[in-house]
Amino acid sequence: MIVHSGGVELYAEDHGDGTPVLLLHGWPDSSALWRHQVLFLTAHGFRAITPDLRGFGRSARPDETDAYRLGNSVADVAAVLDACGVEVAHVVGHDWGAAVAWLTAMYLPDRVRTLTSLSVPHLGAAVTRRQREMAWYQLFFQFEGVAEASIAYNDWAWLRELAPGYTDVDRAIADLSRPGALTASLNWYRANLAPRPPGPRREFPPVTMPTLGVWSDGDLYLDGERMRASRHLVKGTWRYEEISGASHWIPLDAPETLNALLLDWLNQPITQASR
Repeated sequence: MIVHSGGVELYAEDHGDGTPVLLLHGWPDSSALWRHQVLFLTAHGFRAITPDLRGFGRSARPDETDAYRLGNSVADVAAVLDACGVEVAHVVGHDWGAAVAWLTAMYLPDRVRTLTSLSVPHLGAAVTRRQREMAWYQLFFQFEGVAEASIAYNDWAWLRELAPGYTDVDRAIADLSRPGALTASLNWYRANLAPRPPGPRREFPPVTMPTLGVWSDGDLYLDGERMRASRHLVKGTWRYEEISGASHWIPLDAPETLNALLLDWLNQPITQASR
């Protein structure tokens, strides 16, 4: 289906019946990231909704960098849920999709039954020295034109080196090779992670719904210490799970482990106290 959100056309798929689960992918993926989870969740009585985030997959690619600010994607979440006739859903996110999921839980709490974040900690978690080392590529992505040329050069050798073992790399390259797609994907970093002068730490609304944080010990880009520290920033029920042997792309590397976690988590009764 095509969903209209603030003048941007978003592609989304809606599978199955039952309690809705919204799954949000990150860079450099599309909704195809969730193919193993969609089959599993729908087989277990859930409804799986998987949009392509703006700039990715079959969704539109706005030209303006500011169009990729996270607040716009929170509005996209609301538009997708509205288009599906869904008032409240379990929200699961990975990478940039996890950042959007965290903010949706904060700013649209009535739309989120539970939150599951893969890889990405609460956005207010203190940055560690290890995280600064791991995030070097985010600064490189700020160099418009240079980053695009470097990533695509020599049959995308840079991307293949950055993401060893990423099983969807050829799928991602096919997507990013379309006109404007690579720049659109990098604009997520330029709109939200561009260097800025130091200042007070941003304050966020509380996360009040049950929250599951999942991190994998093979993640080369995100420090698990920050995910574990997220427990102090969540007012609802908190659960942390660590998956051994998986890379950053948990849905692809450990689908059976993740699916079992999701089934157990999403089937737990939700009380008003935990909301």
